[in-house]
Amino acid sequence: MQLKKDVGYLLAYISIGLGIVGLTCDGWFTWALPIYAFVLIPGFEFLIPSSEENFSKTEEQKRLHSKWYDWMIYLIVPFQWGLLVLFLFSIQGELSLNELMGRIFTFGIACGVFGINVAHELGHRTKKHEQWMSKALLLTSQYMHFFIEHNRGHHKHIGTDIDPASSRYGEGVYQFWIRSIFRGYFSAWSLEFYKLEKKGLQKFHWRNEMVFYFLGQSALLWSIFIVFDWQTMLLYWASAMIGILLLETVNYIEHYGLKRSKTEAGSFKKVLPIHSWNSNHLLGRGILFELSRHSDHHYRANRKYQILRHFNESPQMPTGYPGMIVLALFPPLWFWVMNPKVKKIQAENKEFIDASF
Repeated sequence: MQLKKDVGYLLAYISIGLGIVGLTCDGWFTWALPIYAFVLIPGFEFLIPSSEENFSKTEEQKRLHSKWYDWMIYLIVPFQWGLLVLFLFSIQGELSLNELMGRIFTFGIACGVFGINVAHELGHRTKKHEQWMSKALLLTSQYMHFFIEHNRGHHKHIGTDIDPASSRYGEGVYQFWIRSIFRGYFSAWSLEFYKLEKKGLQKFHWRNEMVFYFLGQSALLWSIFIVFDWQTMLLYWASAMIGILLLETVNYIEHYGLKRSKTEAGSFKKVLPIHSWNSNHLLGRGILFELSRHSDHHYRANRKYQILRHFNESPQMPTGYPGMIVLALFPPLWFWVMNPKVKKIQAENKEFIDASF
């Protein structure tokens, strides 16, 4: 069973529809998207079989040349900005605490799934307009430095102590959040300083993208403050933070305990499919545009989402990303499920996996 182009990725647009419901309806309907994402989808993924099937070379070429897959993610950009505007207006007036929290979490999920995840896919593209779309999405989530840190930091240092986004064996997700968020942000500044230094430019030259990101994000916050008020600005920031924490939880589950071993010369071995946790669960793959086929993404970062592959040697998650995110929020349960799996992988792959992480 494979994801079909006419159905699989449309699951993401169900999330958009439920987001609109949550931001326009009252009562418990405001929780439609969170319930769908973290209750219904994990439940169904226990019932629906996963698929290890890969496309043939001919099928891959057809999917690469089909504009369907590009437009599926391009259209997320106006939808995400539309959800942002709708969210800002939806939290005006009298709302119960239940309704307010439902709307905050609804847009927070949109920030994680669309504002960062789809930006992640577009950020790996080489065309300028796709990279600008990536940055436009990251702006809605107040996480624009991700464009630098992920592409030039995380992909280079995955599975090492250097990488803030690689979670260590025995590290809880709440501890990981703090380390990854703060170290990742400062790493992005360092990477940008290094790039400018190589070009003979000053650290805070106008071509410093981190300065641009800081000003852009600040301008959005101030615009919300001016048009609405400081409470609306803070509630928007709270939603963006939920999206950020969702992203960082995904980082946590993707590389937990998988440290690259070193060569005799002391350098880390090349990134292989074994260095990322993978999930072939169909619903999570569709909703997240194949993010859960993460092993191939790190092995070949330039492969577009619609042709990512399964590798037999990739460590496999027991369920899809939505379920794994919920599991990670309960560290004792997470350790009980995942630590034996990590130990087994470390023992069977000593040549590639270092057990000292």
